[in-house]
Amino acid sequence: MEAVQRVVATPAAQDLIERMRARYGAVYFYQSHGCCDGSTPMLYAPGEMPLTSNDIQFGEVSGVPFYAGRTQAEYMQGTQVILDVGQGSLGTFSVEDAEGLHFKVSTRLWNDEESAWLAAHPLA
Repeated sequence: MEAVQRVVATPAAQDLIERMRARYGAVYFYQSHGCCDGSTPMLYAPGEMPLTSNDIQFGEVSGVPFYAGRTQAEYMQGTQVILDVGQGSLGTFSVEDAEGLHFKVSTRLWNDEESAWLAAHPLA
């Protein structure tokens, strides 16, 4: 079986990621610590938010690392994160906010084959 992608992006998200990479360079995502499915993924430029030893790389999307705090990552392990774009600023520190846009996530449950692959390839 091919590697299972923990994070994927819609075409709109891929386009916005590429625009932000062209503008800011080596950006990275950080999934905010929300309690529910609608927690906001934030895209940061280098040096804007330092990662800590409690943050792990949950996945990669369009060549951009996607981090989450260890507790948040454990919460998200049962689903695939689907990154998309919403209209309007959320007033966050995420770099796309200046575009009047925001990244958002939805999720989908893994099937049995994907779950087995993920069990054999746990997060670090």
